Amino acid sequence: MSIKKQFVKSKPVCKVTFSIEAKEAAQASVVGDFNNWNPEEGALNKLKNGTFKGVFDLDKDAAYEFKYLVDGEYINESEADSYKWNEFAGAENSVLEV
Repeated sequence: MSIKKQFVKSKPVCKVTFSIEAKEAAQASVVGDFNNWNPEEGALNKLKNGTFKGVFDLDKDAAYEFKYLVDGEYINESEADSYKWNEFAGAENSVLEV
């Protein structure tokens, strides 16, 4: 799993690349505050090496709670900036700060 942040000088956004290795999985998404926890909006593309990857433009100077959704299972990002307890989920969510 990894997160790569690329700040855009001409716009108030950060291009964030999410990737998760899931060779056996059929589908994977990143869901969070930035896409209303919608798996369709956060769909990741599967690469030949079994990694799912996607790039999203997120507003700068913000923090977002998120998780990966891999074949229906929620997974936290090991390289998240921090973690935050979520009462609704009854678990911690990964936090991304841009």
